[in-house]
Amino acid sequence: MKSKFNQTTLNALFKFFGFSSITRAELIFVGICITACIIMFYIPTGFEKAGVQTSLFSLPIEAEVIEVDNSHVHTIGLIRTGEQGLVIEALEGDLKGKKFECINHFLGKLDIDKFYREGDKVFAVIQGESYDKMNQAQVVDLYRIRVEFVLIAIFILVLLIYAGWVGFKSIVSFFFSALIIWKILLPGYLKYYSPIPFSLFVTALLTGTIIFLVAGFTKKGWTAFLGAFAGVILTAVLSILFGKYFAIPGEIKPFSETLLYTGFIKLNLSDIFLSGIFLASSGAVMDIAMDVSASMAEVKSQKPEIGFIDLTLAGFSVGRAVIGTMTTTLLLAYSGGYSTLLMVFIAQGVPIANILNIQYVSAEILHTVVGSFGLISVAPFTAIIGGIILSRR
Repeated sequence: MKSKFNQTTLNALFKFFGFSSITRAELIFVGICITACIIMFYIPTGFEKAGVQTSLFSLPIEAEVIEVDNSHVHTIGLIRTGEQGLVIEALEGDLKGKKFECINHFLGKLDIDKFYREGDKVFAVIQGESYDKMNQAQVVDLYRIRVEFVLIAIFILVLLIYAGWVGFKSIVSFFFSALIIWKILLPGYLKYYSPIPFSLFVTALLTGTIIFLVAGFTKKGWTAFLGAFAGVILTAVLSILFGKYFAIPGEIKPFSETLLYTGFIKLNLSDIFLSGIFLASSGAVMDIAMDVSASMAEVKSQKPEIGFIDLTLAGFSVGRAVIGTMTTTLLLAYSGGYSTLLMVFIAQGVPIANILNIQYVSAEILHTVVGSFGLISVAPFTAIIGGIILSRR
């Protein structure tokens, strides 16, 4: 009796976490994605040594600030100028325990300057003529890598506990997307690939991988993929069309000027800016497409005799409910990044007409409204495609 109870409990747990429904095709596809992640992780982008302008050997390490000299720091209101003398002690590697002196220069910019105190754990780069003669140190910033890994580990653990096999596939898609962006998309921009077609290709690759990992190569998966990509295409067309009339220069994006001055003067920053609109909205587009597709697939499974028209209308009904909240998703996401800018305008009593014509605000309006068009369109696209695919026997 006890053995039967344990077997029943085990079967229930397997079913709850989704392990009982794993197919061979799923395992193969997940294995391919994991293999692709490993390969991409080790593939060089071609820019690893682009910033090295010296023959010195460099070694990044974790260090601790053990002495601080603030005698040459000048504070004017909130701004610091001058320099801060530091003595740091290496905490890892062959240099562990060795002390280095370095200077922390202040540029008078609150968003760039760092002020260190005794006991701070910092990320430092030690340089020298050889690994046996490392005698120059530069503090880059506070050391945050450990806490970042802890946060990621908690995220992975919670996702696995709650979602089981689907959670595992979500983790694979998360890292696959991150590596695609870091190893393929951004280096492609720097290699002067045409931003809009290249971004569409990357978006299609990400959309297909993420959706098929979650839904498998099923009718539900194909419905979600085709509906989502149709929404992305419409968003891209609207981005190009309205981007021309808004006349937003790509240089308004943070660090664009720095990028130009580091030697990439031929970058088409305007097209990169427009590509970012449909790339940024593609995640929410996939979400709506999967919601509509999964709902239609469930309706079909409960009522196999349902026809194309009734199934499509069911998809439209679900889509209306979903986009009701999704239309504000992009507004909240984008406005959060520019909250301090808007606060400055409000504090200074700037008229609303002035605010709406400022480049930064116009760019966010373009981002939000065009992205929302994609969210609105993906629901009917998915409903119609789902009606065609899912109603077929």
